[in-house]
Amino acid sequence: MTNLSVAPPAIDVVDDAVPLSPDQPTWALRRQRDKVVAATQSSHDAMFSHAVEGLSRTEHLLVALHACRVSNATTLVAHYRDRLAGENADAAVTDAVERGEIDSLADPRLRAMLSFAGRLIERPIEGDRAAIEALAAQGLSTPALVALSQLIAFLSYQVRVVAGLKALAGAEASA
Repeated sequence: MTNLSVAPPAIDVVDDAVPLSPDQPTWALRRQRDKVVAATQSSHDAMFSHAVEGLSRTEHLLVALHACRVSNATTLVAHYRDRLAGENADAAVTDAVERGEIDSLADPRLRAMLSFAGRLIERPIEGDRAAIEALAAQGLSTPALVALSQLIAFLSYQVRVVAGLKALAGAEASA
């Protein structure tokens, strides 16, 4: 039987969001399942590597920025803000999203996507048929709706991983 190892990613967003050192038990705990570490980063890369029909990479990143802001995931907010700057996204739009001023955005389609993301994060029960129909009314195709929902689900996971690791590292520091 061949033992396939998973090469660590060149950049790991979770490691950047929760800087741990190899002498910390939380660092060792995270690496007990290298496949999970690699799969988490690979999922991140897949979510942001390309546009989906009807959903641009910049829109992906704006949704991520908003989702992390709503979740109070400040290190991830900084990551997505930097990614948006790297994409040359409209700075005024990025700033408005980071401040939570969604209603001030001129693009009703973007407002609908961000509202949907916030709703799913804060009150998942509201991610119902009416919420999906509101997005479709703004011109989101079925593939775009699926991609948006997958993105929000991934972001919820990413935020929880970062929060959990920060809590463990904080507990180590105070022990």
